[in-house]
Amino acid sequence: MAGDSHTENSQLRGIIVDYGEVLCLKPGDGDLARMADIFGISPALFATRYDKNRRAYDRGDLTPDEYWRSFVDGQTKPLNPQQISTLRTWDVEMWSHTNPVMIAWLEAMPRAGLATALLSNMHIDMVAKVRREFSWVQSLKFAAFSHELRLAKPEAEIYEYCLQGLGTRAEETLFIDDREVNIQAAQGLGIRTIRFESVAQLHTELRTMGFPVLPILQSAPRARQ
Repeated sequence: MAGDSHTENSQLRGIIVDYGEVLCLKPGDGDLARMADIFGISPALFATRYDKNRRAYDRGDLTPDEYWRSFVDGQTKPLNPQQISTLRTWDVEMWSHTNPVMIAWLEAMPRAGLATALLSNMHIDMVAKVRREFSWVQSLKFAAFSHELRLAKPEAEIYEYCLQGLGTRAEETLFIDDREVNIQAAQGLGIRTIRFESVAQLHTELRTMGFPVLPILQSAPRARQ
């Protein structure tokens, strides 16, 4: 009921948003293909190896050299330092294309009386990029990055740390992420959630719950090619 939605929404004091494929656009096929070429493997196989140790890399358990060398097996050419440097640069580049619709929506939250936080599994190179070059981060009340904390979603401790920094209780907070495992972990702590699939889908779900600020659909960019 509309009245119930308003009551639930009025209890919200904060919002936590993921970065990858929520605030930024999904990498394109070309991004993966050029990195796969360095190893002489297919983009599909590269994507599998990319994900295998990604959480450990984002968490700071692996150094950049250790992470990229983990792709190499008996049938893959060894990497030289220049190739690792190139992979690190391209990896940051492909995650640096923020979605202006989502950034504008996030920056509008404080005007609606909502505290905002960024919670992301993010490795050392990307954290440096975000903190150095993304001015919109300054508009957030809090930002929590896995590499800096040596914790990573879906570990409960990283959500609890973010709630503490945001200054809200779980039931007063909305969490938006594109991965179901992270959504379920947040729900287990009593945090309200929306699993992000697209700007249009997020707009619809926020409107249904009576959320005070909606992303603007007309300007939403398409996924990168």
